[in-house]
Amino acid sequence: MSAELPVDDLLHGLRAAAEPSRLRLLAVCAHGEWTVSELTQVMGQSQPRISRHLKLLADAGLVERFREGAWVFYRLAQGGGVAALAHHLCDLLPSDDPELQTDRRRLDAVREQRERLASAHFAALAERFDEQACYLDEAEVARALRDLFGDHPPDRLLDVGTGTGRILQLMAPHVGQGLGVDSSQAMLTVARSKLDGAQIRNCQVRLGDMYALPAEDRSFDAVVLHQVLHYAYDPLLALREASRALRPGGTLVVIDFARHELEFLRSEQAHRRLGFADGEMAEWFKSLGLTAAEPIRLAGDPLTVVLWPAGRTPVAAVVDATYQHHQKIVGSDVA
Repeated sequence: MSAELPVDDLLHGLRAAAEPSRLRLLAVCAHGEWTVSELTQVMGQSQPRISRHLKLLADAGLVERFREGAWVFYRLAQGGGVAALAHHLCDLLPSDDPELQTDRRRLDAVREQRERLASAHFAALAERFDEQACYLDEAEVARALRDLFGDHPPDRLLDVGTGTGRILQLMAPHVGQGLGVDSSQAMLTVARSKLDGAQIRNCQVRLGDMYALPAEDRSFDAVVLHQVLHYAYDPLLALREASRALRPGGTLVVIDFARHELEFLRSEQAHRRLGFADGEMAEWFKSLGLTAAEPIRLAGDPLTVVLWPAGRTPVAAVVDATYQHHQKIVGSDVA
């Protein structure tokens, strides 16, 4: 743990964590963003008791609490010295502890239950998914994406959560090769049909999980997550996996809704998050070693769609910057 903490903050954090249930909660919150209801299922404890534990952890700065509409999410703290303490404590926990293993099995069950509901939703809508209200013409999104790439369109494009392959269809004339990945077989059946019907030969789709992409490290010039992150139980984990596939000098683009309060999107369209804030996205990019660019806003009705681009610094640029810095140091020493 590299970050230094004031002694009072360190003691506060250690006292908050020094209780079996709260330590278990820290371990669970290290695996995504969870509601109190989900945490009660994992922990096998009452909601008032879990809420009390979470309040103590949040007051100590070990977990973050944020509200979206009717839901409140908890996750491991992301920034600052106390956050480093939270992550360090989780790293120290034994992987073979029986109680922690039980928590992980229950957590997997909660996650699988949500994924089954989402899969059933997508399977039922696959044939008419493109007609579902996205509040903005996707051709306009594709134009903004093409403008973002400018005179340097990507040779290899990865579309995470491709759905029916709509972004691949719109971007096919402007990329060398495109690969779409989705966890819904029903969606991919539609996507393959649409790509074949449009005689698009430079794009293909593949069954895969956004948390474990079927892609080699640093193998794509551009990675796009179009209207997929709001379904994620762990958005940062999905972004980390997308970042893994991004080559140096490449561009990662999240296309999703700005923060909103349309609660029915959870119950009717399986959304988990009600959009995202610029600051939240920028912090995620920073934690992944990506440089965020200015967000691009596309006003829809009633929601605003945002393109959040971020780049990975090319290796050559990093080496050159390091060399230049070294030369300055050497020069100052000589002087």
